[in-house]
Amino acid sequence: MKKSNKPRYRRILLKLSGEALGGETGVGICPEAVHDMARQINEVRELGVEVVLVIGGGNIFRGLAGSERGIERATGDYMGMLATIINSLALQDALEKLGVATRVQSAITMSQVPRLSSADAPSATSKRAGWSSSAAAPAILIFPPIPPPLSVPTKLAPR
Repeated sequence: MKKSNKPRYRRILLKLSGEALGGETGVGICPEAVHDMARQINEVRELGVEVVLVIGGGNIFRGLAGSERGIERATGDYMGMLATIINSLALQDALEKLGVATRVQSAITMSQVPRLSSADAPSATSKRAGWSSSAAAPAILIFPPIPPPLSVPTKLAPR
């Protein structure tokens, strides 16, 4: 059986643990770990795969753990969401240093940092990139190095 170097999928959604950005300790942000992750993501992108990242914030704060220690649950969840934005910005910085066009989106209004993610944001993004993803948590959209397809499938499909 002949193996193909062609990627199986044209688009992927990759969920990254915040702890992975913390390096060996899993706490805080380890620049070496972030840059290594960005390099690997860029390698996938260079294969022609469109990548959307969803990044956790457990290396900085965990909402549930905070609520177990007396922080109001909703407040702890917001703190965790802010941690995901911090992680998204760290990875965005590393990706852009590699020449990768990115966009951080969030469901939390913070107009000077991420773009606001809303119900109509996917259609606007799909006009720019040829595809989109929408989520409650922050996401980094990574634009492909090749022109987007003329038609956008509604489901992920193998190539």
